[in-house]
Amino acid sequence: MAPGAFIDLFQPIAVQHSAKSSSVQASVLVGPRNLQLEYRHLPEPASGELQIAIKYTGVCGSDVSYYKKFCNGDLKAVGPLTLGHESSGVVEAIGEGVTGFHVGDRVALEVGVPCDSCRACQKGRYNLCPKMRFRSSAKSIPHFQGTLQQKLNHPAKWCHKIPAHVSLEAAAMLEPLAVAIHATRRASIEPGDTAIVFGAGTVGLLTAAMAQISGASNVLIADLDAGRVAYALNNRFATKGFVVEAPNYTGSTEDKIRFAQELADDVVTEAFKGREAFDDLQGADVVFDCTGKEMCVQAGLFAARPGGQLVMVGMGTPIQTLQMSAAHLKEVDIIGIFRYCGTYATGIRLLSSGVLPGLEDMITHRFKGLASTQEAMELASRTVDDKGNLVLKVLIEA
Repeated sequence: MAPGAFIDLFQPIAVQHSAKSSSVQASVLVGPRNLQLEYRHLPEPASGELQIAIKYTGVCGSDVSYYKKFCNGDLKAVGPLTLGHESSGVVEAIGEGVTGFHVGDRVALEVGVPCDSCRACQKGRYNLCPKMRFRSSAKSIPHFQGTLQQKLNHPAKWCHKIPAHVSLEAAAMLEPLAVAIHATRRASIEPGDTAIVFGAGTVGLLTAAMAQISGASNVLIADLDAGRVAYALNNRFATKGFVVEAPNYTGSTEDKIRFAQELADDVVTEAFKGREAFDDLQGADVVFDCTGKEMCVQAGLFAARPGGQLVMVGMGTPIQTLQMSAAHLKEVDIIGIFRYCGTYATGIRLLSSGVLPGLEDMITHRFKGLASTQEAMELASRTVDDKGNLVLKVLIEA
């Protein structure tokens, strides 16, 4: 990838205590699987902003979707887009009016910037702000560029200082952890509950861990990949695992629904194995779908007990067929999850306390330099590398 054109996406604003404006290298997606290295003009940080030298960015499933298709579900890119939103870095300059930060501070970036004035923001649900600008997302136009660049300016309000004993690599994992915290907060988990999690990727693993922290004593995680299920069990993310056989998810809608029902029955049976004397096997108290796949959402609805919850965490297939009578007759609450709000402080406390399984251990592959972005994206779309090793979280060091 040869360096591309110099592009100016920012307007310089005079500030105090900041470095001079400069050019920074960025990885820019201009079409499906078409990444270029380009240089951007980065001004001094504006009032209320910090200038951050990005150190690490984790590759998310949404990044891979944009990389492969130039879209993520219904969100279609309409211009060049720098990917990356799971990130950490070091403060290099401080804009006017910012207090509480010093050059050299280590921070995790919460990359969604809401308007702070709409009804959603005023009610504390800023993740639903209609004017939200989220780095690496095509939802807002012009697109808010992501963190796969050497430096960027970001509102200090959405930068979170990291304790000295928490690594910058682990800090980059705060973003997917924030999703898991938000998902389990939206659920009504009570001590002793049973939870089922479909999908053993990064968010699925962290959701299973958070379900346990929230009180669930019986947490089963299900995935097509046996390696990911084994990882979940070996590292205490879940108490039980279920490997889904290669699905015969074909045919008519009725055939697909029938397959999902059978999958739900198998998963529920496994979840309650050894607990039959204490439970009525009617299903899990809470089911989290972290895949976004129609098959898993359908199975999740069937796997929820009467009065239970189906929490939709993963964003995948935009249009899906569900047997809604399964929700009506059992009074299953279907709960949507969109990113997170107010979760970073909790995530930092959890990282600091050591109650979570080691997040750094989830980073299975590391790449250095923005020129390696394409290789990192290709690998992140797989479950094993060329040597047969598990691919879980791919990290890029800027």
